Order: sequence, then C-alpha cells, then structure tokens
Amino acid sequence: MRKYAPEYCRNFRCIAEECRHNCCIGWEIDIDDETLDYYMSLYGELGNRIRGNIITEKDGISHFCLGEDERCPFLNEKNLCDIYAELGEKGFCQICSDHPRFRNFYSDREEVGLGLCCEAAGRLILSRYHPVKLACMEDDGDELLWEEECDFLDLRDDIFDILQDRTKPFDRRIKEMLDMCDSSLPQKTAAQWAEVYLSLERMDNAWGTVLEELKTADEKSLNIPQSEELDIILEQLAVYFVYRHLADSLDDDRLAARAAFAALSCSIIYRLCAVQYNKNHDIVLDDIVEICRMYSSEVEYSDDNMERLLQMLSQ
Repeated sequence: MRKYAPEYCRNFRCIAEECRHNCCIGWEIDIDDETLDYYMSLYGELGNRIRGNIITEKDGISHFCLGEDERCPFLNEKNLCDIYAELGEKGFCQICSDHPRFRNFYSDREEVGLGLCCEAAGRLILSRYHPVKLACMEDDGDELLWEEECDFLDLRDDIFDILQDRTKPFDRRIKEMLDMCDSSLPQKTAAQWAEVYLSLERMDNAWGTVLEELKTADEKSLNIPQSEELDIILEQLAVYFVYRHLADSLDDDRLAARAAFAALSCSIIYRLCAVQYNKNHDIVLDDIVEICRMYSSEVEYSDDNMERLLQMLSQ
C-alpha cells in the first residue's frame, strides 16, 4: 500500500496552548479498543485517574467524560494534555493521535489530509500560494487499484487541473468542475441557503449568529473586491473539499452531489466572508480561517449534517 498526502502536510504542527479553539474542548473523545486495553493496564495515580474518567456506553463505545465547559478531564489549566505530559504520544487514543487528519482508503492506497476544523491546519492550507500536489509519504511496493478507482483518480486529477488553472476566473473553474461531474447547484439566494444551514444541527451559538447575519444581508452587497490573494484562497478551499469528499463517491455513488457540496461550501464561505468584509470594511486571513473552522466543525464533522446536505444536493 502507498500513502499519499498534500505536500503541505509535512509542515503541520499543533500549536497546543496557543490554539483559540482547542480540540479537547466541546468534542466527545472516543477511545479505541486497543488504547482502552492499554489504559486498563496502567498502574499508579494516572491509571486510576484515566479509568475514573471513562464512560462506556451501551453500544460498547468508550469515551472520556467531559468536565466543566465540556473540557477533556486531562486538559490542564495551561490547555495542555496531562496524558501526553506523562506518557508521551503512546498515551494518546487514536482520535487524539490523528486529529485533525482525515483518511480516505482505496483497495491499495491511503490518502491523508488535514481538516479545516483546526485553525493551525486552516492557516497552513489557506496561506499557500502554490498549487496543491500530492506526495507519496509511504511506499510499500506496487499500487494495485480497482479499475473504477483508477478512473476516479484520473477524473480527480483533471478536476484538480481545472480548479488550479489560474488563467480562468474562479467561478468558471467551479462551473467546469460541476459540468465534469454532471452536477449543478440548486438556485437559492444567500438568505435561502442560510435557512438551510440554520436547519441543521448546531454545536456553537457563534455559528448560528453568522448564519443569521448572512440571512439578513443584502444579496447585492455580498461581494469582496477581487484580488489574486482571495482567488488563491478560494482555489485552495475548492481543492480541499474535492480532495476530502469526492473519494466517498466510490462507496455511495454520489459524485454529482459531492461535487455540488464542494462548490456550495466555497460559495457559502465566500458569502460569510463578504458579510465580515461589509462589517469591518476589510477581511484578513485570520477572519477567513475562523469562518472555515466554524464551517468545517459544524458541517464536515457532523455525519447527520453532511447526510442531510448530500440528500438535498442529490435531488
């Protein structure tokens, strides 16, 4: 099997206590079976403390019980992990080791990426100037793929070429990507799309606030002065959504809907950025990273929300 990832993944570093939206706050942290066995074998005060903060549900899934303000019980006052401080990375359960990475699996290939729900990952992705290229991170021999997987990867390479063709306006690139996937977006106003997203499950009140602002915004005002920097940010976003979500069409046969989701996500994020621009008469990278972080956390990391959007886009 070969493992691939965007080249920029090599440069990712967790910013730990400097993170404004710690991934150990507000998220239920599931514990995989192998790590659970390890925790059960630990001696001493830390072992007792870990076991005392684990809940196992009726379905057999174990997770840490969150404390005040939905903080992981091992996140200390400096916003650092007590388990990591004492045991190192071997003390992490799989989800803690992986986050914010996501993985897509093929018959003889694994692809890894970084999720926009992490502000450090978002800043790394959106601040890039160069087009995205996949690098082979591990190579254990020949790559044997099914014919449909090869066809999909060829199609995705063509989509990447289209999305990263900077001789064309970004809107035209998105249209060509949708056409290539026999897809289109439902015709809705910004207010109507805001209503759709407001109907989904929400984790953070701040997300509801920005959607309400989009809902009440003047449609004609939802524009940001065109710039090369903004076009490249939108390009990086589009490539990210395609890379992350189109691979699942091999399992659920929803290529058109997943392509539409990539286009819709870029459109909604752009409109939310336009709302921010109109409020402050300016928008900087940190503002865009934060909007993308909220979008990713609320939409991409909710199976229910993703399914509802894909069902709507499938129609």
